Amino acid sequence: MIKVADRGRVSPFIVMDVMRAANEREAVRGDVIHLEVGQPSTGAPRGVVEAAKAAMDGDALGYTDSLGIPALREAIAGHYRDWYGVDVPVGRIAVTTGSSGGFVLSFLSAFDPGDRVATVAPGYPCYRNILGAFGIEPVILEGSAADRYQPTPALLEAAHREAPLDGLIVASPSNPTGTVLGGEEFRAISDWCATRQVRFISDEIYHGIAYGGPAPTAAAIDPDAVVINSFSKYFSMTGWRLGWMIVPPDLVRAVECLAQNLFISPPTLSQRAAVAAFDCHEECEANVAVYRRNRALLLDGLPAVGFDRLAPADGAFYLYADIAGLTNDSRDFCARMLSETGIAATPGVDFDAARGHAQMRFSYCAATADIETALERLARWRS
Repeated sequence: MIKVADRGRVSPFIVMDVMRAANEREAVRGDVIHLEVGQPSTGAPRGVVEAAKAAMDGDALGYTDSLGIPALREAIAGHYRDWYGVDVPVGRIAVTTGSSGGFVLSFLSAFDPGDRVATVAPGYPCYRNILGAFGIEPVILEGSAADRYQPTPALLEAAHREAPLDGLIVASPSNPTGTVLGGEEFRAISDWCATRQVRFISDEIYHGIAYGGPAPTAAAIDPDAVVINSFSKYFSMTGWRLGWMIVPPDLVRAVECLAQNLFISPPTLSQRAAVAAFDCHEECEANVAVYRRNRALLLDGLPAVGFDRLAPADGAFYLYADIAGLTNDSRDFCARMLSETGIAATPGVDFDAARGHAQMRFSYCAATADIETALERLARWRS
């Protein structure tokens, strides 16, 4: 029998399986409400689309520098000056093929097989799956409601005593819980990593989508942190497959060489168009206003239909629900909900292998009318 590599035997990204099932139902019945995937219902901002059309008319769209076109890297640096008051050298900015490309480049450049990298559960499943595929050991920290489902120095210290940690991945705002680390909490984690020479990777792809004030960036706190961001969420550019990294000086050349060999360059058309994204904040803020309204509807409506144990929703566009009173099998529960109501949502086992059987995630970046219809259907289903 021909060998199949162990690194390919990673766990599935279950939300994509849910989306496939939802799309299959939608093709037949056309009644699906997508609350499963973190994909804005809006398209890219108008300025981005216009820039893409201009690039298609006047640009050969060949390869670019592996770290991205200068105009986009400069625009990203300007974004950090404008939003955070932080001066980031353009030479430390790498444009990537989505934030997923950023995770691949950061993990490969910072860690070796056998290294131990901590991440909290519930959390984005692709962290642990990508780490595992690279032979890096994901160390799961069990987050709690008391700690807002975020890592703490105490959790890190306990894991570090078992065996030294080499890295930590933090997401704020987080997926799936939507919680945001405050400035003091963020600095405490950063200081813990710096003291123990643990590589700090900050996933900031939901920055711009917060409801109680902006989330702090690691770029303002730790010059040795890796910062990963994306055009997919705030800028509504999921299918354009474009993100960026802020890379510490000691990793810049490694990231560049890996990018040259793995990706050659990020998508050229997307890069040309994305330069215009930073002039489209008015349209993006209008989208955030919709998320805020949808969030309010769900926070009011979900408890009334039995989903009354929700994680704090400080940012991003998710509500994470404890459904232990409804089921002990979140995957089956979500499958039945799709079958019987046409509402697609994500089972918690995607985000927390140990406890997710009694948890699930609702995404609320759909149109407000869809959120209202979903609550009506859930009320009938749960009556």
